[in-house]
Amino acid sequence: MTTPTFALTRLHHVQLAIPAGGEQACRAFWGGVLGMDELEKPPVLAARGGCWFRGGGLEVHLGIEADFVPARKAHPGILATDLRGLARTLTAAGIEVTWDGEFPGHDRFYAADPFGNRLEFLEPRDDLG
Repeated sequence: MTTPTFALTRLHHVQLAIPAGGEQACRAFWGGVLGMDELEKPPVLAARGGCWFRGGGLEVHLGIEADFVPARKAHPGILATDLRGLARTLTAAGIEVTWDGEFPGHDRFYAADPFGNRLEFLEPRDDLG
């Protein structure tokens, strides 16, 4: 194997599919519940529908998909601080949170966006104290 001439530096964004007309529900969830800022899409891309959000070093693009089916297994893994506070916020917004303690060194739970796309939220656990 040869030494690569390139380097992968970081993830730019995650794209999740949404059904046509789902932008308002995205704004309520990603902007309202999670507190992310909506980005203005370039005009050529805005014509396709959907919306983009950024916050906390994370960028999420929500794109319209014909014959939409939610991603129930594939998912972004999103690091967070005060994971229990995030879980309370989601629960208060009527979003089900399912805790899963099987990821070494992290607390984590799963939730879903308004369309059923799976989301994983994690926080590194301090097991030293």
